[in-house]
Amino acid sequence: MRLTSKGRYAVSAMVDLNKQQDGPVTLAAISERQFISLSYLEQLFRCLRESGLVKSVRGPGGGYLLAKTAKDISIAEIIRAVNEPVRTTMCENGVRGCHRGNRCDTHQLWESLGQHIYRFLDAVSLEQVCAKDAVLDHIELGKIEDYLSSNKLPEGAVKIEAVS
Repeated sequence: MRLTSKGRYAVSAMVDLNKQQDGPVTLAAISERQFISLSYLEQLFRCLRESGLVKSVRGPGGGYLLAKTAKDISIAEIIRAVNEPVRTTMCENGVRGCHRGNRCDTHQLWESLGQHIYRFLDAVSLEQVCAKDAVLDHIELGKIEDYLSSNKLPEGAVKIEAVS
């Protein structure tokens, strides 16, 4: 499975933002606490703002706030907001990366794993991560039908791909 730094940093920054909810939080402060470059955070927060997960406050004392409660923000939403698919295959559009244009024998296995990963990440809230309560036996997974029909996959994704 592969989740690049883009998704990991976005989740870390959102956790940091939620922990600092006394008022607007600057990206410079998040950058310092999380060891993420300021320019990279600016790119991530533009995507998070456009997705309605954070809102910006301008002027002195400005910064960012969560646009919804931490309970209402899933980890999958954060990852989708920064256009970061969780890849579980090497295939591109179900073909490239497999065996010379044909799907490999394990493609369905890794594709199903990818769908299950999104199912889990959709069920985990930012609040649970901040409370260190993102434990498997505390998570109520969504309906499997939502993932079989690809309703919960990121926009433009064919199905979740796995690194094999």
